[in-house]
Amino acid sequence: MPDAYPLELSVEETKHLLDTQPDRVLLIDVREPDELEICRIPGAEPIPMRQIPEHVGTLPKDKHLLIHCHHGGRSLRVTQYLRANGFTAVTNVAGGIEAWALTFDPAMRRY
Repeated sequence: MPDAYPLELSVEETKHLLDTQPDRVLLIDVREPDELEICRIPGAEPIPMRQIPEHVGTLPKDKHLLIHCHHGGRSLRVTQYLRANGFTAVTNVAGGIEAWALTFDPAMRRY
């Protein structure tokens, strides 16, 4: 079932999965450490985009991986990379942390 996991989800859909299926999903933040110092989504696993290849062997294949960055560009590339490397349950968070802040946390520091 290759269509079981969509290529992209909105921040609303992502939050719904995090809230309703916390044991079945993993939110991965592929931004750089200096970006993480500005703002973060609680519970997100930080793995900078450049380090994804070295983590391929340690990422869980039994969870739905939700990948996010600042606006969604880097995370989409990581999502495509992981799909090309055998991960079927991986989805990009469209709009990234910027959309998350605008939708759920207007007080979150933005950049």
